[in-house]
Amino acid sequence: MKVIVCKDYDEMSIKAAEFIAEEMKKKKNFVLGLATGSTPVGTYKNLIKMNTNKEIDFSDVVTFNLDEYIGLDKNHDQSFAYFMYENLFNHINIVNTNAHIPSGTETDYDAYCQEYEAMIERAGGIDLQLLGIGSNGHIGFNEPADEFSDITHTVDLTESTIKDNSRFFNSIDEVPKRAVTMGIGSILRAKKILMIVSGKNKAKAVYEAIHGPVDPKMPASALQKHSDVTVIVDEDAATYLKK
Repeated sequence: MKVIVCKDYDEMSIKAAEFIAEEMKKKKNFVLGLATGSTPVGTYKNLIKMNTNKEIDFSDVVTFNLDEYIGLDKNHDQSFAYFMYENLFNHINIVNTNAHIPSGTETDYDAYCQEYEAMIERAGGIDLQLLGIGSNGHIGFNEPADEFSDITHTVDLTESTIKDNSRFFNSIDEVPKRAVTMGIGSILRAKKILMIVSGKNKAKAVYEAIHGPVDPKMPASALQKHSDVTVIVDEDAATYLKK
């Protein structure tokens, strides 16, 4: 893994956007995997700015998001679909039908998860997957488990994830308890992976993901099995890396 340590969140966000932009310019019909949460917001702001300035073009880009809460309609203001349109898609020249976000309102998730994987395959696979990391090491919504998941699947969220995400809701009781997420295998099939991390609360997970044993109880450690991973962190998230 290549690790880039930045001074702060703003510098990390700029570096991440520049990294994504450079990859986008290499290929027509670029397939970009996207993440939600507070960490990528700054990266998306910088990509919007670059698109507005005509430095990058999203008109031929196809995107696939990692995950979505089960039980939230795409118009719910805490759904990841709503987040993506508010923080990126409404502000760039992407074709709406090229932006794919898992659905939180399916009745047959076994069939739906298979189809989501098939859509990624039909698009030619993901060229670059953007990731964050949870304080418990989850990537996407792949929680600590006894084995690594392969394809898109449904998952019961852990108490720590529900607690972490409760800041976005009026109360912890409103946080959905289940989600649909790309699997660890789905993520590892991306040609390149970029993980961005900010904050001291993620520092231990970052260290274990990079230097710890490959263990499904630390889902992000699976990234050690990929040949092309770049990790961009701010100084706080790099706390344990410096020791």
